[in-house]
Amino acid sequence: MSLPVPKVALSTASVYPETTATAFEIAARLGYDGVEVMVWTDPVSQDVEALRRLSDFHGVPILAVHAPCLLITQRVWSKDPWTKLQRSREAAEKLGASTVVVHPPFRWQRSYAREFVRGVWRMADETDVRFAVENMYPWRYRDREMLAYAPAWDPTEDDYRHFTLDLSHTATARNDTLAMVDRMGDRLAHIHIADGTGSAKDEHLVPGRGDQPCAEVLEHLAAGGFDGHVVVEVNTRRAMSSAEREADLAEALAFTRRHLASVPRKAGP
Repeated sequence: MSLPVPKVALSTASVYPETTATAFEIAARLGYDGVEVMVWTDPVSQDVEALRRLSDFHGVPILAVHAPCLLITQRVWSKDPWTKLQRSREAAEKLGASTVVVHPPFRWQRSYAREFVRGVWRMADETDVRFAVENMYPWRYRDREMLAYAPAWDPTEDDYRHFTLDLSHTATARNDTLAMVDRMGDRLAHIHIADGTGSAKDEHLVPGRGDQPCAEVLEHLAAGGFDGHVVVEVNTRRAMSSAEREADLAEALAFTRRHLASVPRKAGP
């Protein structure tokens, strides 16, 4: 007896500079199983009722909420990072999403960083929603490297209940991606599928266009009975037209589904 293949969602960040509403339209048109909402400066991404209406109208469920952890979202849903996580959890609960994706703190968020590991555990104990901490990368400029995240850009150095693995970030960090998958083990709850070439820039290429083991990771997940979601999070801002953007997102979806389905998944005894 075969187990179901994991659902494949579209990150609303993948349509930037188009809007959150456009992401729902594209996800429905291309046949994605759902979306991950990146909460950022687009007002619709911050409005739970507007998101619910979009989900209902397009018949596209919201599978995950990405907390506003970016530099450009420092004022979204409060300046206080714990308030941001609380509101992300509330949004996920109201929208039926199973996961909140969160980045490690920036080093200059000293108090938040000191309490981050304990605080994420505390918040995770209060809900059925998974708080999945995402791997990041050191910032590089020419020959200099700055450790911008604390306690660490590699979340496997600390004790979290759940992880998000981002394959563009492993490329930028120049990690051994498959070794990170092994370290995350059964705490790997969520995937951002993308690609990269090891550039200092976080590229978020369509999977298959870089040098990351995207196919191998997806096949490993399929063989292991992965029960999380796989989210296409790619950069399409250089697309010259809406048709070119959709072609990239269709290619990413086809790649992901092909490799998730390429390994027989056997149910346990």
